[in-house]
Amino acid sequence: DTAQRLARKLRQSGLHVIETRSGDYFVTLDNRVTISNRLKDSIFVSIHYNYTWKQQVSGLETFYSTEEGKRLAQLVQSSLIRRTRTVDRSAKYARFYVIRNTTLPSILVEGGFVSNAEERDRMKSGWFRESIAQGIADGIQRYRRGY
Repeated sequence: DTAQRLARKLRQSGLHVIETRSGDYFVTLDNRVTISNRLKDSIFVSIHYNYTWKQQVSGLETFYSTEEGKRLAQLVQSSLIRRTRTVDRSAKYARFYVIRNTTLPSILVEGGFVSNAEERDRMKSGWFRESIAQGIADGIQRYRRGY
């Protein structure tokens, strides 16, 4: 739902969007990377919701693995926090497969913790998922304006 909301927003702003999957089916991580690496002048955004055994942990975070991804991650993260007004877990370096193996600026967004009851309740509401999508879209637009 969040990814579809984001895709709709980006298309409405005139961007060409390719989704590595558009339904509830599995696409291997390698296939996601292969699809993305075929594209030029693009960015890669992976959207997730987090989980930990520590039920009190909360907040949004955006991961990157390259310097170019770092700039995108910082802009998306600040826009996410501005839109959602939730805990800022910051933009962070990570070696997740999809962001490590893509050749374009890549980020992985964690939109909160399903293991936290309060955040899980927010995730169930359309306004929160809409805020996540809008925050990512805002950050992407800010990134585009910088280049």
